[in-house]
Amino acid sequence: MSPEPLTTPASATAEIPTPPSPPRAPRITSIDALRGFVMFTMIFVNDLAGAPKRLVPDWMVHFSDRHRGGSGMTFVDLVFPGFLFIVGMSIPFALGSRLDKGEPAWKTFFHILVRTISLLALGILMVHESPDSEKLGWSSTLWVALMFTSAILAFCSISPPGKNASPERARIFHIVTLILRGIGIVALVYLALAFVGRKNQHILSLYPFSISTSWYGILGLIGWAYFAASIVYLIFRTHRTALLGCVALMTSFYAADRKGFFENFWPNHIVDFGGTLGSQAGITVAGLLLGSILVTPDMREHKARIKFTLWFAIGFAFAAMLVNGLYGISKNNATPSWCLWSSAITAVLWLLFYLWADVRPQSGIAKAARPLAIAGQNVLLAYLLSEMMGAVLDLVHLGDWYGDLAEHTLAGAIARSAGCGVVLLTITAGLNRIGFRLKL
Repeated sequence: MSPEPLTTPASATAEIPTPPSPPRAPRITSIDALRGFVMFTMIFVNDLAGAPKRLVPDWMVHFSDRHRGGSGMTFVDLVFPGFLFIVGMSIPFALGSRLDKGEPAWKTFFHILVRTISLLALGILMVHESPDSEKLGWSSTLWVALMFTSAILAFCSISPPGKNASPERARIFHIVTLILRGIGIVALVYLALAFVGRKNQHILSLYPFSISTSWYGILGLIGWAYFAASIVYLIFRTHRTALLGCVALMTSFYAADRKGFFENFWPNHIVDFGGTLGSQAGITVAGLLLGSILVTPDMREHKARIKFTLWFAIGFAFAAMLVNGLYGISKNNATPSWCLWSSAITAVLWLLFYLWADVRPQSGIAKAARPLAIAGQNVLLAYLLSEMMGAVLDLVHLGDWYGDLAEHTLAGAIARSAGCGVVLLTITAGLNRIGFRLKL
């Protein structure tokens, strides 16, 4: 709190009203809870994928993993688009608050660009999995563990626990955060330069400069979708008709790409316009469309939001049925029908969480959603911890023991994977409580 100028009489200052801050949209618990639920499901299905194939039924794996020909999807195929959808729902809050505070559009765009590049960088590092130990000269497992640890440090944000921390203490925590981020970034660059794959491929080379991007990984795909949806938001803000039009336009990119429309368009060699910036980004813009009703004055009533969401889900489901005959339902190919079904189903899931956690926030059932909501505020940390877990278990010689838990029965495999999700989300929620978060 700055001291009052000594030369200004109190009566004079009382006559000068302080301009009110823009009203801040209340945090929607259901978005965080749904994000936590989707992260739990992602950890569960990723861990279950390590169980023997003879134990796991077809409906508990990606449709394309067991089914030859045809089209379809399982609940596993909803996890990734669920994240894309929630990213879109969060944009009106994250970027809207910046713009409401008077931040110039160019500065907001720079924030979007930095966040996108960060997600792409993490995705590229992760998609290479592990180096060749002999060519690296040291343990590839240790490289993986250090890479994830460095990623966590590079994007960490540490704040003092409690709401009444002194400015001096907050400044100390800020300095510690900057030091840890610096260590993490330097370590990531070093690890990228040190990487040597089994076919002598490198992630990063300085001379001649090159970055290996066979594909961008899950985080990279989320980064591209976030970038596209954020640009849409900067242009159209919460204009729902325009946002719906952008969903239709992006979905049509898939058909245009199949006909070779983008073949000679040079940016298409950097990022796939049909799937990545088309169908998948369309899911994120669909989430942006639904999220826009939570920040606009005409949709403040629960009844209006519920009605809009039901029509949203019905409309997207009907559109999915209309285009199903063109390319079928396929997660790997990011077909329009898969994207539209994913948006419709995720919207219904959010509505259930909204009725559970936001319509009656003081009820006992709403309080039961809070653990998921707390974990949902720090999902990047949970994701990185889940991906790092295998390397850590191997380093402490517990990898074989953990693998054996899922070797004998389906019940044992499900218990292991569910327990893994609970433990990792509990750790994430605990770190979140004490002020340790990841912030891109």
